[in-house]
Amino acid sequence: MAAGDLSGPVQAGPTPGHMTEYTPLAPALGLPGQGAAYHILYTSTDGVTGKGTVTVSGAVYYPSGRPPAGGWPVVAWAHGTVGNADRCAPSVNVHTPRDTAYLSAWLKRGFAIVATDYEGLGTPGPHPYLNARVEAYGVLDSVRAALGSLPNLADRGMIVGQSQGGAGAFASAGYAPLYAPEINVRGTVATGVPYMSPAVMQTLPAVAMASTSRPDPLATYVLLMAAGEAGIDPHFQPEDVFTPQAMPFYRMVDNTCIFQLEDAVNRAGLTTAAILRPQAVRLLAPVFQAMMYPTLKLSRPVFIGTGSEDRDVATAGQLLLVHDACAAGSTVEAHLYRGLDHSQTVLASLPDSEIFTKKVMADQPVSSICSPVPQ
Repeated sequence: MAAGDLSGPVQAGPTPGHMTEYTPLAPALGLPGQGAAYHILYTSTDGVTGKGTVTVSGAVYYPSGRPPAGGWPVVAWAHGTVGNADRCAPSVNVHTPRDTAYLSAWLKRGFAIVATDYEGLGTPGPHPYLNARVEAYGVLDSVRAALGSLPNLADRGMIVGQSQGGAGAFASAGYAPLYAPEINVRGTVATGVPYMSPAVMQTLPAVAMASTSRPDPLATYVLLMAAGEAGIDPHFQPEDVFTPQAMPFYRMVDNTCIFQLEDAVNRAGLTTAAILRPQAVRLLAPVFQAMMYPTLKLSRPVFIGTGSEDRDVATAGQLLLVHDACAAGSTVEAHLYRGLDHSQTVLASLPDSEIFTKKVMADQPVSSICSPVPQ
């Protein structure tokens, strides 16, 4: 059966990783050079509680042309920050020019793309922003669902992510051996990767209070973090975390996507130091703890791309992740891109990640680069 012949409901299963529905994706939401594309609904373990299942949405994009013998290898795509509101889910929105170019490059490399929206984005329930387990389960179960219900997909491929999705990709690689050992993950590519550890948590109060530059991306991200925590903790009181001038922007989160929220915060000249009360970091500790990866020792190689001028996810923090993952025994190929910011690094990393991907897909050795030189 050709991929283009598919449409309709699938028999739901009681366990995570079952496709419950797939329908043709609206042409306006597709990618240049794709073949068939589908909007999908599937079951995933509730990443907040670690038990029970939730419904998660996403999309699948096939390359054009005839599939290779055994089917198209798969890229499990973990997207960057879009906001917490359901209407911000990537599967129901046109891709940004950057993501269009980036994902199209993976299609041209001959990968089908399985793209989760994450728990609570586009489906009922809250979206626990930057929760590592939530993101990992969403990514891994999307692949399980696609492999179990869609044709011409090979059980081998890559986990790829940017920013929030860079964390999701790294977390997915850490969870995969125990949570989804049947998925044949060959390697991981991540850019702009956030990193939280007990040592990093100790520095957060000083970092937050020192964040006074304008514009301040962290101010927007903290609003998203807090709103995500409020969705899962009925005792969370945002007024205890934020100053009065921040509360109107906090109330925007549930109905606004990232670009509108970020623009509003920047126009108001808000900084992290200005929006947080002194006890904020302590009250947000559950959010920061949920960001931590299950392990820094990955079973397969990981590519980490970092911009030297990244102000959204601090360059120093990304390099610390590289150092700590190398020290834990991971094979890490790290690249530091001179003069580039958080977004610019995504496309700049493509030539290097292509070389890395060809190696890991062919099961060739990858040499660690744990102290990257700006290039």
